[in-house]
Amino acid sequence: MKQSMLPARADARSPAGADIRFIMDGPTGNMIHSTVPPGQINRATIHATVSEFWYVLEGEGEIWRRDSIEERITVLSPSVSIDIPVGTAFQYRNTGSVPLRFICVSMPPWPGDFEASHIEGAWEPTV
Repeated sequence: MKQSMLPARADARSPAGADIRFIMDGPTGNMIHSTVPPGQINRATIHATVSEFWYVLEGEGEIWRRDSIEERITVLSPSVSIDIPVGTAFQYRNTGSVPLRFICVSMPPWPGDFEASHIEGAWEPTV
C-alpha cells in the first residue's frame, strides 16, 4: 500500500506545457496534479499508448479533442471530468484569471516524454 502528499512545487513540465506534480504511480497507471497559469495555451499533443482521465479542481479553461469519429471543445471548470483515449489529439488552455488545476490519471503508466507527439491544434500555443 502507498500514500503520498502533493509536493509543494512542480516536479516537471508536461510535453504539452503544464507544470506537473507527481502524486502516485503503480503497475496499472499513475496520477499527477497539473497547473496551467492564466492565459497559457499548451501545445497540441497526441499520445501513442496512454489514455488519460482528468478531473478539474479549480480554474476555467477549454480542451479541444479530436479522434477518428468526432471533434469537440469542452469547457473545463471545477468538477468536470474528461477522458483522452489513446490516439486522441488534444490541446487545452486556461481561459480564466486564476490557475487551471486538475488531476490527471494515465493508464498504463506514463512511459516518458517520447510518448507524446506535437501536432497542429485548435489554438496557437503560448509555450
